[in-house]
Amino acid sequence: MDGMKTLHIGIASAGYVKRRMLEIARGGKPLPGEPKLWVSSLESLAKVLSERNMLLLQIIRSSRPQSLTELARLSGRAVSNLSRTLHSLERLGLVAFEEKSRGRKVPTAVYTKVKLECTFAPSRPEAA
Repeated sequence: MDGMKTLHIGIASAGYVKRRMLEIARGGKPLPGEPKLWVSSLESLAKVLSERNMLLLQIIRSSRPQSLTELARLSGRAVSNLSRTLHSLERLGLVAFEEKSRGRKVPTAVYTKVKLECTFAPSRPEAA
């Protein structure tokens, strides 16, 4: 089994995230340990990281299904439902798709852990 790989997700207001991204785009450096991925609310993240979806990630990691049909069988979920869920997980970077023969795409679990960080930033930049 490969080593542990952790996705560090930050939860902060959209304004804070926008400011940080602009600072970095202007040449500012990411802060040590700063999340690479940001979301604006715990609620939106919780919808994607539901218990059911965490179980799905575990199935993908342990069983390594070779098709969506196989994953549907292993998880007891419909292929259409899986497709939507996997694309949500892909947007967070938790799942990647490997291209296989005949255009078949196989989902793989990218991370083994998720680390959350909540930032309570001031609504406007502090005076220097």
